[in-house]
Order: sequence, then structure tokens, then C-alpha cells
Amino acid sequence: MFFRSKLARLIRKYTLPIRNTVRGGLKTTQVHALNPSAETTAGPATPAKHRNHPTISSILSTPNDAVSAEAAETPLSHGLLTADLLEPPIDPHLKPVDVVESLAELYRRRENCPNESLICLEKYSILQGLGDSKLLRRCLQAAREHAVDVHAKVVLSAWLRYERKENELVGISSSHCIGRVLECPKASLACGFDPNSISDYCKCHNGQSEAAKTETPIGDVGSISESDSDVCFSIGGEEIHCMREKIASLSHPLKSMLYGDFIESKRERIDFSKVGISSEGMRAVEVYSRIRRLDYFSPSIVLELLCFANRFCCEKMKSKCDEHLSSLVSNIEEALVLIDYGLEETATLMVASGLQIFLRELPGSLHNPKIREILCGSEARERLAMAGHCSFLLYYFLSQVALEESLTSNVTVTLLERLRDCATEKWQKELAFHQLGCVLLEREEYKNAQCCFEAAAQLGHIYSVAGVARTKYKQGQRYSAYKMINSLISEHKPVGWMYQELALAVSMVEENRIGEAILEISKVIRFKVSPDSLELRAWFFMALEDFESALRDIRALLTLEPDYVMVHGNTRGNCLVELLQHRVHKWGLGESWMQLYDQWSSVDDLGSLAVTHQMLANEPRKSLLLFRQSLLLLRLNCQKAAMQCLRLARNHASSDYEKLIYEGWILYDTGYRKEAVSKADLSISIQRSFEAFFLKAYALADATLDAESSSHVIQLLEEALKCPSDVLRKGQALNNLGSIYVDCGKLDLANDCYVNALDMKHTRAHQGLARVYYLQNQREAAYDEMTKLIEKARNNASAYEKRSEYCDRDMANGDLCMATQLDPLRTYPYRYRAAVLMDDQRENEAVKELTKAIPFKPDLQMLHLRAAFHESMGDGASALRDCEAALCLDPNHKDTLDLYSRTLGRAPNMHT
Repeated sequence: MFFRSKLARLIRKYTLPIRNTVRGGLKTTQVHALNPSAETTAGPATPAKHRNHPTISSILSTPNDAVSAEAAETPLSHGLLTADLLEPPIDPHLKPVDVVESLAELYRRRENCPNESLICLEKYSILQGLGDSKLLRRCLQAAREHAVDVHAKVVLSAWLRYERKENELVGISSSHCIGRVLECPKASLACGFDPNSISDYCKCHNGQSEAAKTETPIGDVGSISESDSDVCFSIGGEEIHCMREKIASLSHPLKSMLYGDFIESKRERIDFSKVGISSEGMRAVEVYSRIRRLDYFSPSIVLELLCFANRFCCEKMKSKCDEHLSSLVSNIEEALVLIDYGLEETATLMVASGLQIFLRELPGSLHNPKIREILCGSEARERLAMAGHCSFLLYYFLSQVALEESLTSNVTVTLLERLRDCATEKWQKELAFHQLGCVLLEREEYKNAQCCFEAAAQLGHIYSVAGVARTKYKQGQRYSAYKMINSLISEHKPVGWMYQELALAVSMVEENRIGEAILEISKVIRFKVSPDSLELRAWFFMALEDFESALRDIRALLTLEPDYVMVHGNTRGNCLVELLQHRVHKWGLGESWMQLYDQWSSVDDLGSLAVTHQMLANEPRKSLLLFRQSLLLLRLNCQKAAMQCLRLARNHASSDYEKLIYEGWILYDTGYRKEAVSKADLSISIQRSFEAFFLKAYALADATLDAESSSHVIQLLEEALKCPSDVLRKGQALNNLGSIYVDCGKLDLANDCYVNALDMKHTRAHQGLARVYYLQNQREAAYDEMTKLIEKARNNASAYEKRSEYCDRDMANGDLCMATQLDPLRTYPYRYRAAVLMDDQRENEAVKELTKAIPFKPDLQMLHLRAAFHESMGDGASALRDCEAALCLDPNHKDTLDLYSRTLGRAPNMHT
């Protein structure tokens, strides 16, 4: 009770609301410590470093009588948390009130927009708030596919690379290419647009490269003799003999000087001492005028040629110099030197090449003061614009990186100001003002933040009104803020973010119903795991003295955000782990593996995460554990954290063959399936291993398999099972093998695989075995098998969903209602219930059922199904809108294209 009394008082006195704080990245909600003296003070709060808050360690080390005396002076009204102090973040994304209409309108504009790449970028901005990383990546890929100019190619290729965080892989340079035109740094610098080759392999993939260039002395190409020349240029006492006709052919100005009415046309000797070129540079001009090649000259001489070409308007010469010099940039140092010349001489490709290095080195390059000056300096916009490299696209990318790095830094503010200045379209201005408002809100510059939010709202971004209300609330205008939000809800169809202020779990804590509060917040954690919800539940568990559960949640939290800081930024999560683990049983290595085995078998992904976190504390460089952690995070839809674990696994791999496996998974998870197979093949060529065979089989199976392909995948999985591995992974391989056998119609072999997987405690094999029973017309056995999975699995929403396929309509509806209750984000239950309602000719109810899910999950299938319902009901306008929204997500979806064409044919003037 000693520990409980201290910790409970700590929470009561020092724990405050969830609010948006800065921990070197985008917003996250988090528990804060209370500053009683400033609780009701309007305006900027006192910086944390100036507050005198005790830490958890100091509280726990304080004598018991001191804690009691302190507690006696604490107002009991503070409680654990108060709902009115909860402060959900204002997300720095565009959030349309009606996302379907926004997508539909975007699709309609696409047909008449000359820049389809820009349309894809706008779609990215609309969908960013949904957090679907794969969908967002497809938007960026589509934008890159339709990019025409070099600048857009450079930015979008670098953006795609950044999304994969390739810069975090040890030993990978910024010029590294994965072998596809889409992200190839060399292909990005090529002028022109070929939509048919954008998805092809680039020359880097085939090992093609330019022939090695060797500098040849100018004398080797031959200098013309004095007798052959008819003009010479004098520079610093030296004379460079040239052919008048050749020099004149370089540009119209030179031709006019040498053959026109200028005095130089009458002279055989022309003084070029004040032109700004050296004698060696002029000799290079003479040689170039005859051979039209640059590969004989050093970079410094080519720079002189570039300056000369710029001065005398030698466009072809300038273009060749620009292209040649841009090909020489391979690192930050070279980029810094050459981009300066490029900006001075408005050499587009040189600037593009340097800019590409900067962008492919993000976020690290933002910490370089020289690069910041080029991108953010007072003259940056004008200089980049003159070279054709100042755009909304550029600053959109840079500002998103800066937002992830630090929400309140001066660099972030400057980049967002540049974004605002470059905005031309309405949506661009809305985004720039809204994001700038979010940053200024975090910096506690409430008045300026309010102005930005108001500007975004006036442009039509309704969500920014929530930002206006928040800034007014911060300035003490509570009633005005309340009226604004209330008006927003009454004037527009309510969406989730309009009700963010409600905090049912915390209300229960205020009433001392902590157990019920844990159940309430656990409902959210079951389908959406986030650091703030895990932290909140951990505090609740600590208040109940359930230290094991609290420690589990904090460990799981730290796998999502390893640097997470708790208790108002005064205590790192790892420190709290240190304190709590003294109150629970410590596992040895063998016991930890048994715990992982048990948690994995019971489909307890959070519990498994906690175990791997503890094991990694003893073996931080264990790549196998990091890889296992990434698999768990993917199951929990935490892709960003999963990819971080994969990159760490790759960096800590002890062998080349193992490193290739993790590189393959990174490529596979970012959409490069063939490249992943290549990595697996290379790994196998070095050493045969379970994970290499498994990766190759998994990647190949992610396609429509014919008999030959299926046989190959089966062979690969059998080879994997022959290699050493732990039973958890072998159980997964057997489960996958069973699935392939089912697809091939080999049900007896599939049955054996699933049974063997279950013997290894691979609990998910119940689902595969149920499918076998169902295909053997044993529906009741299939239902029973899924019931076993439901009983064993901690995370069982998908099991309820699957069991619904093996029972009658009423029982199926019950299972699907349970699936929705456990995980409201799953879309299949909504589709099924809607289809049943349509069968019962309850069309309006069917549409309403789909409409429940579409605002938070504008899924292609959901939109297509609702469009079909609208068409059958004779509502052509609604059918067209849903088709257009679906086609905005996938312009090539055949069924939706057919439905759209059919509906449009019946009402051709619908949009006029």
C-alpha cells in the first residue's frame, strides 16, 4: 500500500490532460502534469524548464509522512483526470466535412486539368488525415508517374524515398537507386515524359552506366595553328587562336560581334581580358566550338564555359555544361558547391541535381545551416524561382518533413511561410494556413495562430474553425469557443472530430470508476493502438496497483515511440519502466521466450510487443527480435513503427544474407514486390535460410497464382521448413502452405498443414482448418473451428467476422455486430449488413449502413457498393458521386468504370 498511496497521489496531483505536445515530431496526445498556479491563467504557459515539478523517483523516495502532509494540502477536486481538461490535437491535415464529395469533385476536375500530377498531390492532402500509408504512397507514386518537368520528378522521387526512410539504412548513400525509374535519381534529371516507361526498370538496375570519363589534355584534341586561325582572343597577355566561323556559330550575340557592325568584326585580335574567362577557359571554348564535347575538361573549366555561355547566350553550350555538371553531383559537399553556381547562372539541371541530394538526405540535411540558407533564406524563394525550382510541391515536401522533426522549430515556421507564399490553388492556401496555425498554436502564439486558422476557414476549410475555437479558448474566451463549435455542429453534418472533446473514460475516473474506465479505453485500444491511449490506460492500471498490466502497456507504447516522454516531459518512458519493473517478476531469457510463445499463441499482439521490448532491453542489437516486433506492429496497423523496426533489424543484422532479407521486406512493404524477390534470391545464393525462402514465397504468393506458380511457392515453403527456425515462424509457414494447398484444391494436404501448425500453437491455423471443413461441406465443423479461435485469441474481431461465413443469417449478423463492436474500422460487416438489407428491399437502411463507415474509411469497395445501391434506387446523382469518389482512389477499377459509364449514359447532363 505504501507504493500505491504514493503513486496514486502522484497521479492525482501531477497528472493533467491529454494535450498536444512537442516531442520532436507531429502531434501526439499525452498525459501532462498539473501546474496548479497556472490552471486558469489565459495566455502562454510557463515553459516546462522553469517549473519545479517533482519526478516520479523523487515522489517515491519521499518519506511517507511527507507525502501524507503534501496530500492533505491537495484539493481533492483534481482527481486523476478531468474531462474538461482533455485537449485533443488539431490535426495538421486537410479534413473535408464530406470526404466523398471532395474526392468526387477532384475526379471531375481531373478530366480538364492539364497537370494530373497536381491532382494526385491534392488527393494526397485530402487522404492524409486518414493515415493509410499505402494509399498515400500510391498517391505519391501516381503524382511521380505524371510528373513532366525535372523539378517535379526530383521532388517526388525524393519524397517516395523519404517515405521508405531509406536514409536510415546504414551504408546507403543518397544516390542509391532501387532499380526503378520511379525513384531513380538519374531518371529524375532526364527531361521529357514517357508514361509507358515510368514503371520500368531503370538503367541502374541493368548495371548500365556511363563509360568512365578520363580527362584528356586539351593538346590531345589538337589546338589549331596560328596559320589556320583568323581571329585571336587576348587574355592577360596570352593569345588564343580561334576560327571566327566556329566561335560565331556558338550564339547570335557572338555572330553579331564577329560578323556584324561591331568594331570587333574588323579586328583579328580581340581583347577578352575583361570578359571574365581565363586563358585556359578560352582555349576550352575554342576546342568546344570545333568538337562540341565537354568530357575533355575538368569541372572547373566546364564551370567557366557555363559562365561564358550564359554571358554570350550560347544556349546549346549552356545546356550541355548544365547537364555535364549535374551528373557530377554525388554528395552534400559537391551539391553545396555546384548549386551555388547553378543558382548564379540559372542552370536548371545543376540546381536540380544539388536539390536532389539535399532532398534525398532529409531530414538530416535540414540541420545543415548552409542548406537551410539555400532553402529558407531571405532570398531563397527568388533565387530558386529564377532557376525554375521554387514551387508549392517543394515546400509541401519540406514542410511535412519539418513537421515530423519538430512541430515548433523556427525552420518549420519558415518552411510553412514559404509554402503559404507559393500556394496558388484554393486547397493549397487552406493547407498552408491551417498547418501554420497548428504550429503557431503549439508555439503558444495564440493570436497569430487564430489569424491563420481564420484565413483557412474563410477559404472554406471548415475544420480550421476548430482551430479558431481552440485559440480563443486558450486566450480565455471559453464561451466564444463553445458557441463556435456548437454552431459548427448544428450547421454541418457532424463528423467524428466535432465530438473530440468528449472523454468518457476520464469521466469514469472522476467518479472513481477506474475499472470501468479501463474497459472503456480498452475498447479503443482493441482497434486503434496509439501512444496516448496506452499511456492513459497505464496510469489507470497503476492507480489500481496492477503494475504488470501498466508495465505491459508502457513497454508496448515504447515500441511505437521509443523516445516517448511522460509526465509533462519530465520522465522518459524507459525511466518509468525501470521503476515499475522492480514491482513485478523479472523473466530470464528462457522464460521470456516462453512468455512470447504463449502471448503469440493467444493472439495477444500487445502482450507479445511488451515481451519483445523486454528481451531487446537485454539484447538491443538482436535483429531477429526487431524483425519479430515489426510483424506484430504490422498486425496492429502501426506501419510507421513497423518499418522503423525493420530498418533497425537490417542495420543490426550480423550477416549479409540476413541484411538482404530485411531489405527485401522493406521493399515488399513499400510496394516493390519484384525487388523483394530479387533480394531473397541474392540472400539464398549466399546462404539458404528459413526467412529468405519464406520472403520469396510470400512475395510470389501476393499475386494471382496459376498451377505452375503455386507449385513453385509450395516448393519454396517446403524448403523454408527444412531450414532451422523457431516453432512460431514454422507454424506461420505451415499455415501459409495450407492456404496455397487450399487454393490448389488439395484439401487433405492443407488439413495436415493446419493440424501441424496448431500442434505448434499457431492459433490462427484454426481459421484455415475451418475453411477446409467448409469446402468439404462440413459447415458445422467450420463454425466450431472458428469458435475455438475466438475463445483462444485476445484479438478476435476478425475471427467473429470470418465465423459469420459459416452460419445462418441471424447468427452471422450477431457475429458481425460483435466484430463491429470490437473493431468499428472493419468494413466487411457494414457491407454484409447493407447487402442483407438490400435483399430485404430496405434500400434506404442499406445505404445508411454503408454511410456509417464511409466517412472514416472511404474504401473503394464501399463506395462502389453504395453507388450500385444508389443506381438501383434510381438516384443517379448520388451514384455518379460515389463512382467518381471511387475512381479518384483507383481510376482503373473496371467494375466502377462500367457502373459510372452506365449511370452517366442514363443522365448525360447530370453535371452540367
